[in-house]
Amino acid sequence: GAGRQEWTTFHGKIPILQSPNRRPEVNHSSRGNRVAHAIDDFVTDNANNNDEPTADMPRVSLLMELTDGLGVLQDVLKYFWKYDVNIGRIESRPAFLSPNGEKKFDFFIDFYGTLQHPSVQKLMDDLHPIAEKLLVLDEKTVKWFPRHGSELDLIAHRTLDAGDELKSDHPGFTDMEYRRRREELTSAAKSYSWDSTIDHTEYSNQEVATWTAIWDKMEPLWDEYACKEYKSALNLMKENCGYDRNSIPQQQDISNFLLQHTGFRMRPVSGLLSSRDFLNGLAFRVFFSTQYIRHHSKPLYTPEPDVCHELLGHAPMFADRDFADFSQEIGLASLGASDADIEKLAHCYWHSVEFGLCEEEGGALKAYGAGLLSSFGELEYACGGGEGRDTTANNDETQGLDKPQLREWDPAEAAMQTFPITTYQPMYFVARSLADAKQQMRRYCEDLPRPFYALHNAQTGSIHIDRPIRRSAFHEAD
Repeated sequence: GAGRQEWTTFHGKIPILQSPNRRPEVNHSSRGNRVAHAIDDFVTDNANNNDEPTADMPRVSLLMELTDGLGVLQDVLKYFWKYDVNIGRIESRPAFLSPNGEKKFDFFIDFYGTLQHPSVQKLMDDLHPIAEKLLVLDEKTVKWFPRHGSELDLIAHRTLDAGDELKSDHPGFTDMEYRRRREELTSAAKSYSWDSTIDHTEYSNQEVATWTAIWDKMEPLWDEYACKEYKSALNLMKENCGYDRNSIPQQQDISNFLLQHTGFRMRPVSGLLSSRDFLNGLAFRVFFSTQYIRHHSKPLYTPEPDVCHELLGHAPMFADRDFADFSQEIGLASLGASDADIEKLAHCYWHSVEFGLCEEEGGALKAYGAGLLSSFGELEYACGGGEGRDTTANNDETQGLDKPQLREWDPAEAAMQTFPITTYQPMYFVARSLADAKQQMRRYCEDLPRPFYALHNAQTGSIHIDRPIRRSAFHEAD
């Protein structure tokens, strides 16, 4: 019926409430004990509590040590009922055996309220005698991160390099008309807000000609070297999004298509973001996409990500469920993460989402990374055993390289592997499949020392976290 509650486990750690009604989150690290079963009974009995707290209400985290025994948990929970205190999360962990053989449990509870509230004070007074250890866990201050899709507007304007700022070695540096066009497109991106429609872009004949030159060069290479997920998605996007050699598709059409298939969406951005901000967007299943296009004088070269790289390299892959989930795993792990862990996650992103390979039937190497799928030379170099290496005198991209090294996909290794930005990669990580890459990335993210576990609520566009934290102040230039 309409009131049915459905639960599922997120990574074996955090339950996700799939109906709009709120229930406490439960995590058992050990099944088959009285504490775990008592928690289940409490959740069932408490399912229809209509006094719903909001995510922004203050919370208190407790750590209690209990001796496992019949009715021990009910003795604790009855006081939450008595004083009408809402529980947000329950978690039990086996602690140790006492000298007399009693099993001890560490029991974590997050509840809504403050220690200054009279009901909470009474609750604490009653809990002290029955808990062998009762500690209030302090709120942890973490790096600022967006909690709702609307806050992506804040980080979208925190670009490292704006699209209209060109370096002197850029092919379009001295082309004033090209620079005016870049400024026009970056200005449109800056005006976008999280709940609006992406503006329609009228591309010039010259811009379409650049797109066509890339398409014609890449299409036979996609047939030979792109993974099957990419080719399947590209065919669908030809039918539904206007993908064609003679027209640049509109990002709103692509966003609508992705939203329907995997819940991902495109979001205009005016320039390059920091690794933290870019990865944070992936947590919301949002891909920050540049709008400007490379200079027409060198259609097969770009010194920075442009709309051809975004739409031909990245967008089709986001139509695959495993790849979309994989990308969001990295994004969720980036929320509130330390600078060191952001660097590790960015390395994982580079070696997979940008330059990842996978195996298909017969051990054939196929590309799923956007940096390969939008680069004719490196795609052939990576998948064809170095065959794409250009030996002409003026080419520095493959200087000193013969054949690339191939490593089995291992996020822990990828996280520590440095990489060049201006040359072909000397090493590529090869996944058994996209599903396997996702599972390995998930396990790696679970093992990171994260300050909390996060889940994305697609219906509300918000991030729910499993414990009280305090976000550091937001800085426009962080």
